[in-house]
Amino acid sequence: MPGLVSPPDVAELRITVPDRVSTRNRENGDDPDLRSAKSRSPAPKKGLLPSPSSSSRAKPAPEKNSSGGKRRGSSILEKPLLDESSLDNPDLGPFLLKLARDTIASGEGPNKALEYAIRACKSFERCAVESGEPSLELAMSLHVTAAIYCSLGRYDEALPVMERAVTVPDVSRGPDHALAAFSGYMQLGDTHSILGHIDQSIDCYSRGLEIQIQALGDSDPRVAETCRYLAEAHVQAMQFDKADKLCQRTLEIHREHSEPASIEEAADRRLMAIICDAKGDYDEALEHLVLASMAMIANGHEGEVASIDVSIGNTYLALGRYDEAVFSYQKALTVFKSTKGDNHPAVALVFVRLADLYYRTGKLRESRSYCENALRIYAKPVPGAVAEDIAGGLAEIASLYEAFEEPEEALKLLQRSLKLLEDVPGQWSSVAGIEAQIGVMFYIVGRYEESRNSFESAVGKLRAVGEKKSAFFGMVLNQMGLSCIQLFKIDEAAGLFEESKAILEQEYGTSHQDTLGVYTNLAATYDAMGR
Repeated sequence: MPGLVSPPDVAELRITVPDRVSTRNRENGDDPDLRSAKSRSPAPKKGLLPSPSSSSRAKPAPEKNSSGGKRRGSSILEKPLLDESSLDNPDLGPFLLKLARDTIASGEGPNKALEYAIRACKSFERCAVESGEPSLELAMSLHVTAAIYCSLGRYDEALPVMERAVTVPDVSRGPDHALAAFSGYMQLGDTHSILGHIDQSIDCYSRGLEIQIQALGDSDPRVAETCRYLAEAHVQAMQFDKADKLCQRTLEIHREHSEPASIEEAADRRLMAIICDAKGDYDEALEHLVLASMAMIANGHEGEVASIDVSIGNTYLALGRYDEAVFSYQKALTVFKSTKGDNHPAVALVFVRLADLYYRTGKLRESRSYCENALRIYAKPVPGAVAEDIAGGLAEIASLYEAFEEPEEALKLLQRSLKLLEDVPGQWSSVAGIEAQIGVMFYIVGRYEESRNSFESAVGKLRAVGEKKSAFFGMVLNQMGLSCIQLFKIDEAAGLFEESKAILEQEYGTSHQDTLGVYTNLAATYDAMGR
């Protein structure tokens, strides 16, 4: 899931293969990961410990050409890799797992490491069957195997491996087993998240949280990190009430264990602001953002304050307090230009926000100028720019060009945005949203067949990621129905309007203007069908 709140200095993810599952150092507070305030999603979870192979987000390392040299361990393993009977040797599993770790560390590439890890799993499995006891070594090797699959982009193959891994530990056997189970569920949730399976990822995170609370109690700071992580997942699923409760719980735990105005509290408040904003409670959102900004300044993270200033500007804009919004945006713009450079996507984002503000205040010339400034940055992004950030900015500018009554230009921008996200894992919801916007643009310019096809693709993705009951999904169904009407596909349109009606009645009630709009469309369709 995309990161909602990201404290500074987040370390790059790597595939790591610990020697053994152990909680000793973590209980003593020696693990620096447990003290970090990282909450980017998707990422390793905080809690009992981040998953030992939580690097499922890591990109695959390029394989080096090994034809010119002998691979370490190849002669030793040549016979074991071919001889199934050798898998019964209890010393083979740890040896293979170490080889997998060494292969990754040496940069030889993940494919050979995957071969070693799979063989290690088979060896541990056989030994576990013989002993009749749940094997932590087997759970570890399965975690590692799944992480390597993910690093290769083979997420569908990683899923059954992790599903097997979470069945191995016995939580009643103590903290080591609880750690393995917790790590497994969180890694499984991350993999589902990458594939866009939001409901399944939330189920996995919830199960991991339950195990963590059983092991640590409900007020441990590591529980707070997992609560915040789960809250972020609920936000992505637009389940804001559940996210609100979890984030409040996180704040309470951090108030108990951290100093006032801590970094952890600032991250919690930024997430709370997102939740309040989504629920329309802009005044409370503003309060959380101001407190988060003060906490960042108190802890010497002035660089992060500019990002909060953008959020504060967004909230002022929603409240109609335009002068204060301009001040916040300009303040953030000055910091971004001085710290990141004039051509950074963060600068472009502020330009987009200012363009929206000036459009709302009727200053179309200034609005168009800021759009053009942002587009110049997106045309030549700085190295390291995140594709999702550029795609989001282009989609927002497209909405403004639609408002400028330039649908063709808006359509071009949306197609550029879609191209950037098509191959990015875990972005199906975002892609579906852009496809829905493209469908609207096609409809406006009279290209109804292309409009219907774009809506159909968006609907398929939203169904796949579990958003088939959201209000947004209901509106997309309604729009697709309108395209079908233009193509004289009356029966198909009626089915779409009926499904949209049921969803919007549940989400908005029967008196909401969007629900009433669907009633009107459905009534006209029934009339055309002679019903």
